[in-house]
Amino acid sequence: MTGIGFLKRLLGSTATHERVTPLRLQAPEGSRVLMVDDSPTLLAVLGKMLDQEGYAPLKAFDGESALELARDEQPAMIFLDIVLPGINGFAVLRALRHDPMTRDIPIVMISGNQQATEQFYVQRFGADDFIKKPFGRAEVTTCIHKLVLSGRLAAREIAREVVPVRMTEGGVVPETTVASIAA
Repeated sequence: MTGIGFLKRLLGSTATHERVTPLRLQAPEGSRVLMVDDSPTLLAVLGKMLDQEGYAPLKAFDGESALELARDEQPAMIFLDIVLPGINGFAVLRALRHDPMTRDIPIVMISGNQQATEQFYVQRFGADDFIKKPFGRAEVTTCIHKLVLSGRLAAREIAREVVPVRMTEGGVVPETTVASIAA
């Protein structure tokens, strides 16, 4: 416990500070997400993030294999690096947008280059979003959230808790309350 925390507790402060995480909409669980980057480290980290969120990550290390996987697997979305061996990310983006089988897949471009010109070309060639490297889980989930909100990705069903109720003389009460009253 920190010194300030100890003093607050000692003086009887009842104020608590909780970090509230806003609800982020997600794509359906099990959705395939294609990640295209020549860095095995980035693919491993991004893949782990996506896996922990319930997605099925697919990996491609270059543009040619990305095009093939996109056509064969029909992923729900694609994270596509701009700088790739062989065909660069812009050429892959253009090819995906011109192919009737892949033209509607949401594509998020990723790059470590800080130049604003890349963002301009990404939008001009039809990418849905752009994330600068290095990025974390918050940027990935925010990006997916925006794609769901815009209608580009289907939304995951949000589980709702169903509480059984029972009618009593006092009105409707949850089952757990009825059990504790009866005891």
